Amino acid sequence: MLLVAVAGSGIMGERLAAGNNAIALLANSLATGAALFALILTFGPISGAHFNPAVTFSDASQGGLPWREVPAYVVAQISGAFLGVALANTMFGLPVFFASKHIRSGASLLLSEGVATFGLLAVIWGCVRFQSSSVPFAVAAYITGAYWFTSSTAFANPAVTLARAATDTFAGIRPSDVPGFILSQVAGAAAATGLFRWLAPALPQYADAVVVEHKREKHDGQ
Repeated sequence: MLLVAVAGSGIMGERLAAGNNAIALLANSLATGAALFALILTFGPISGAHFNPAVTFSDASQGGLPWREVPAYVVAQISGAFLGVALANTMFGLPVFFASKHIRSGASLLLSEGVATFGLLAVIWGCVRFQSSSVPFAVAAYITGAYWFTSSTAFANPAVTLARAATDTFAGIRPSDVPGFILSQVAGAAAATGLFRWLAPALPQYADAVVVEHKREKHDGQ
């Protein structure tokens, strides 16, 4: 559903904006932020609202999510992202998948992705450690803002980045630009994880509940 919102609002915004990219971006960012807030509240109690492989790996590296569960999470994240793009494309009468020609290359955009992902992970881990109830609002607000203060429009999610290469619309990214974005996202996520492990080493007992607390069976050694 996250990619339905990202790609779908990009298509709708671009069509209604009549060539005004600022209006299209406003529509895209507000719709994405609102949908993200709702989805975190909805799926948080079920899975911790793990929509992002960068968050999943960061959580596992800090002793939260068990490593053996990471592959299943990542497969679900990527599969769900592509399904969301397919639904968005189909709803607007476009091919189910069609490779994007939207060029997103250059050092400035790669830096932006690193900064955007660093900020996202910082917001998540800061809130999880100190004010967990604020996570849904804080994450949604950050992503909405990051659309505007980064030149890359803050993909900040490897699964999202992969899937957005399959829609040649406002939200798309040229497939050849995907690896650079993902590397920058990994670097940003690693930096934020390292920073918060240093600033506040101890995770709450429900750290495996990122992004919001949910019930899960505990096993020995976790």
